[in-house]
Amino acid sequence: QVQVVESGGGLVQTGGSLRLSCTASGLIFDDYAMAWFRQAPGKEREGVSCISGSSTSTDYADSVKGRFTISRDNAKNTLYLQMNSLKPEDTAMYYCAAARNWRSRHYCRSSNEYTYWGQGTQVTVSS
Repeated sequence: QVQVVESGGGLVQTGGSLRLSCTASGLIFDDYAMAWFRQAPGKEREGVSCISGSSTSTDYADSVKGRFTISRDNAKNTLYLQMNSLKPEDTAMYYCAAARNWRSRHYCRSSNEYTYWGQGTQVTVSS
């Protein structure tokens, strides 16, 4: 069965960096588009970033553009999110998700596109 597992979260000060990782098993990783979502208490889930199976297409939420970078290593079945210049408003549970296809890149940060989800990793940014 498909398993998606995130790691790398933690507590960091404002301006610091973290790198999240997500490993997926039970699927042909190259065939799946991937994304990072986040959800803070009392807020709706937000699509942070997405990447196509071949890494040729990526997208970012405006709130993280220029600070976060999504990447993947298909040989390791692993997705990454490098987060720099972290702000307290980045505090949330971060989730990794896999999709066989997107309707289009326009929808790549929509949670409805994704079939498989991890349990999440907590990121807390202190002020």
